[in-house]
Amino acid sequence: MNILVTGANGQLGRSMQAVCKESENKYIFTDVCEGYEQLDITDREAVISYVDRRAIDCIVNCAAWTDVDGAETAGEKVYRLNALAPENLALAMKGVGGALIHISTDYVFGKEVYNTPCNEEMTGTPTGVYGETKLQGERLIQATGCKHVIIRTAWLYSEYGKNFVKTIMNLTSTKPAIKVVIDQCGTPTYAGDLAQAIFAIVEGEKYRRHTGIYHFSNEGVCSWFDFAKQIAKLSGNTSCEIRPCRSDEFPSPVKRPAYSVLDKSKIKRDFEVAVPYWTDSLEKCMAQMKEESANSI
Repeated sequence: MNILVTGANGQLGRSMQAVCKESENKYIFTDVCEGYEQLDITDREAVISYVDRRAIDCIVNCAAWTDVDGAETAGEKVYRLNALAPENLALAMKGVGGALIHISTDYVFGKEVYNTPCNEEMTGTPTGVYGETKLQGERLIQATGCKHVIIRTAWLYSEYGKNFVKTIMNLTSTKPAIKVVIDQCGTPTYAGDLAQAIFAIVEGEKYRRHTGIYHFSNEGVCSWFDFAKQIAKLSGNTSCEIRPCRSDEFPSPVKRPAYSVLDKSKIKRDFEVAVPYWTDSLEKCMAQMKEESANSI
């Protein structure tokens, strides 16, 4: 098979590169930045032409506009990347009888005050442009009728790029005290675990038997405050005092979901993927970062 992975330079795209190295299938990684084969997924004709020319059987779409606050003022380009681009990919796959694996977000929820893990059938009402455009992308994919697996995830972090784990590691090593919100609860997701789940779905061609929306994050529940405390503990930055605070102490143009824990029952049942506990995955990621840092000296 020929598998196209878009958004190759992002956290999930780079994690996909790491897990695909031993595959007998051909993975092609594209992005719009230097260092990768370039493909503008907001250009429908370019996408369809590329899929035909490279005989693509499956697309894993890791590309998205993910700056939640910035999306409020960024204009049309957020909609083009988060909604129209997934539709382009879906139409291209529909044309060749292939499948699209698309990554969505817990931000499709927001206004509802859930207190139980969100399953795929629960109604989502986004509270900002980012969540709205990601939800539109899901619906546009479904409307094409192509084979698809839409995976909603949450609180993504990895060894790569900028993320909450790296931010907290830096702050707790340089500041005497920081504040972190305690009234937003969810589950951190290690991009390496999500990449492994996607890899299993693609390699086993399990998308041929199942289609629709699925949820994947690590197991467990925590607040951003709890997450930060665990990061500081594992990094050894225990001299920094981490104080809990409420979301209204950090004014933002977007109201974040107060509770967006995702129910993983469906993805575990249909695809038999492993879902590690969040603290175990965090420890694994931070150990990897420590090893890479030591090797670079």
